[in-house]
Amino acid sequence: MSKFKTKITPYLFIAPHVILFIAFFLIPTVFGIYASFTRWNIFSDPEWIGLDNYRLILLNYESTFHRQFWNGLRNTIVFVIITVPFQIIIPLLIASLLYLKPRARNFFQAVFYLPTLLSITSVTLTWIFIFNRSLGLWNRLLGVDVNWYGQQPFAWMTIVITTLWWVIGTNMIIYVAALNGVDRSVLEAGSVDGAGGLRRFWHIMLPSIKMPVMYTVVTSIIMQFNIFGQPLMLTEGGPSESTFVLLMYIRNLAFGTGNPIAGPASAMATALGLVIGVVSVGQLIVVRKAGEGD
Repeated sequence: MSKFKTKITPYLFIAPHVILFIAFFLIPTVFGIYASFTRWNIFSDPEWIGLDNYRLILLNYESTFHRQFWNGLRNTIVFVIITVPFQIIIPLLIASLLYLKPRARNFFQAVFYLPTLLSITSVTLTWIFIFNRSLGLWNRLLGVDVNWYGQQPFAWMTIVITTLWWVIGTNMIIYVAALNGVDRSVLEAGSVDGAGGLRRFWHIMLPSIKMPVMYTVVTSIIMQFNIFGQPLMLTEGGPSESTFVLLMYIRNLAFGTGNPIAGPASAMATALGLVIGVVSVGQLIVVRKAGEGD
């Protein structure tokens, strides 16, 4: 009995996580993939139709679903391309400054990390007031009258700024922790040899934290492919659906007003998952090769 308790104890500790994972991730994912091969309005039983939904969203140029899928995917990719570089570079610069100038480091770490503890809804509501055309702080400070949500490129700017303010603290903490392992004597030796701050950063500090940086690139791209709340609340997908990302189309089709169209919505969600999976695998291959190079 004692040996049995010893063997089963670890499984009891992980059981709650496994149960929640199966109930709220694995089962919905499997059912969502199944639903992508059916005609289903949520209220009735799914009717198997094979690849029709995928032909509809991928190949049927006359279909509204086709236009929505490719417009949503394009806007999602645009957001990823714009946001991720800033999501890596800004925290890296902040962490490097905190490493080189450690005075009040804990205070600034707390300041930058605090927004990550808030929900995206709370963060977005804050920036909605800041970018408000009539009463917003931004227009008052700049002395302008800009409709930030109603015209481009300002609509994308509001989404990107809101997102970065929310997420940069997470990567910053990772970089700070990684930089703490960098030997300061190496930097001092480089300084004695005449290396400037930029050269020390590029040739000493950055190579020392290469793997954490690559890890944050992978996780940041995956995270930003799931963009939803910011454009939904800030721009509602406008102007002219230029910020209507794929998850917004999926949500409207499956859970919007009127008759739910869950089949094409599930096909869009599955296709997005495949895109994220391919991108993630590609990045992991690069990370692995970089690790082997070390």
